[in-house]
Amino acid sequence: MRKNRAAVFGGGAIIGTLGGLIGLGGAEFRLPLLISVFGFASLEAVILNKAMSIVVVASALPFRAGTIPFSVLIDHWGVILNLLTGSLLGAWIGAGWAIRLRTATLYRVIALLLLFIALLLVFAHNPTNPVMPPLSGTTQVIAGVTVGFGIGVVASLLGVAGGELLIPTLALLFGIDIKLAGSLSLAISLPTMLVGFTRYSTDQSFTVVGRNRGFVLVMAVGSLFGAFLGGQLVGMVPAGLLLPLLAVIMVISAIKIWRHV
Repeated sequence: MRKNRAAVFGGGAIIGTLGGLIGLGGAEFRLPLLISVFGFASLEAVILNKAMSIVVVASALPFRAGTIPFSVLIDHWGVILNLLTGSLLGAWIGAGWAIRLRTATLYRVIALLLLFIALLLVFAHNPTNPVMPPLSGTTQVIAGVTVGFGIGVVASLLGVAGGELLIPTLALLFGIDIKLAGSLSLAISLPTMLVGFTRYSTDQSFTVVGRNRGFVLVMAVGSLFGAFLGGQLVGMVPAGLLLPLLAVIMVISAIKIWRHV
């Protein structure tokens, strides 16, 4: 399957569409694909996932600019900086943990985190009006740094962008509209992923990127195409219908990866 370019491109396009549509890197859905369909080992899949997530996130942000202008993101620079303060440190530490974990343990960690994210998609992503922030001032800043750290750890362990955790955090902790939260999550995810990717580059397993350059390129191009398509669909597809379907897909993926051990 790794040599089937149509399958690799198609997989990337589908994942990229989901990422551009929801405001995620799409890596939550790509990781099970890399393990179950394309047969990569857990840590290799995480590293490849991280590489392609960077491509999707970097492209999805400008693709969504027609709906959510950059000027609106700049108006929320304080929120971005607040969460980044914790997520950058968490990304570095999380990548270090992933490198040291045994393969079987990493598979189980991945499966449990995917299940956790599926529950978040259903219960924490509110597609309706934003809620009032429960905290304010210094307390909110401390909570933002703490949550950001946890998101950075999870993002590095899975090789994901972290949007599935950032979006509900932005909506529930800061009271931000769900579609604006999607774009803000991309702005926070990109530097967070770059830090985790840098940490992985110090490990011998990072050579998987060089050995699979063609695979990464084809799936990245597919992801770019999908991210563009998803960005155009932002205002058309109701989140209330999409999120439960994605959650079911992730639960099935988590079960498959747990059995992969």
